[in-house]
Formats: sequence, structure tokens, C-alpha cells
Amino acid sequence: METTDHLVKEFRYRVFDESFVRIEKCLAVLPDAALWIAPNETTVSVGNLVLHMLGNARQWIVSGLGGAEDVRDRDWEFVSHPELSKADLRRRMNAIVAPLNAVLDGLSDNDMKELKTIQRFEVSGFSALVHVIEHFSYHTGQITLLTKLLKNEDLGYYSNYDL
Repeated sequence: METTDHLVKEFRYRVFDESFVRIEKCLAVLPDAALWIAPNETTVSVGNLVLHMLGNARQWIVSGLGGAEDVRDRDWEFVSHPELSKADLRRRMNAIVAPLNAVLDGLSDNDMKELKTIQRFEVSGFSALVHVIEHFSYHTGQITLLTKLLKNEDLGYYSNYDL
């Protein structure tokens, strides 16, 4: 298996099988009204974090590596959107999977080396994939913490494992 194949496999595992699943567990226990609660002026809500991660993934992978038009409105991601429900956030999460997979399916070893300018940063394709994996992991941790603070319950991420 080539390096690109390994990285794409890891991307899918970390983003779709790990972060998406954990975000879904958080959404499942939160009422819609809690999605937009920010504990203070320097912390954003669960809903904002979900919107932000999806915007970032689209910009870095679908646009940056895949060549689609970059239509991201990053500032919008950080404004409260109480009109958006858990179902809306789930739809947005589900909607990004196919475009991400389409780009991932077409990546070559050469794409991993090629430099792209994404969000004003000059990065390789390899770096862009690692960035999005890391970005999802970081913000999924924040979503988890906010959910635990709001609900005071174990989310059972490792309940199926004998650790």
C-alpha cells in the first residue's frame, strides 16, 4: 500500500469513524437549545464548532486539493445560528462526506507532494490532509468537553473496549 493510500485510510478513520461518531454522540445527548450555548465570550458553542470544522474541511480538501470553488464564509461559522437544529447539523455533516471522499479517491502520491495555497498558506497535499485530521480531532475534543460540561455524563467513547 502506498503512502497516499495509508494517509487517506487514516483520514477516513480519524474524521468519519472517530470524530463524526463522537460528534454524533454529543449531538444525541444535547437538546437543540444547548447547541448554541457558549460558556463565555472567548469560547464558541458546539454548533459553531461543527460549522467551523465542516467549513475548514471543505476549504482545505474539497477546494484546496480538489479544485472546487472556495465559497467559505469563515466569519459566519462563528455566529450563533439558533435556527439550525441538530438535524440541520447532521445533514451538513452527511453532505460533506461525498465531496470529501471524491477528492480522497482521486489523490495520487504526486498530489501529496504538490504545493497548494490554501487559506493563504502554502502547503503540500500531505500537509493539508494532516491539517484537517488534526483540526477535527482538536475541535471534537472541545465539543466533547462542552457536552460533558452541559450534560455531566459519560459519552462512552470507549465502552466497547476492554482497556
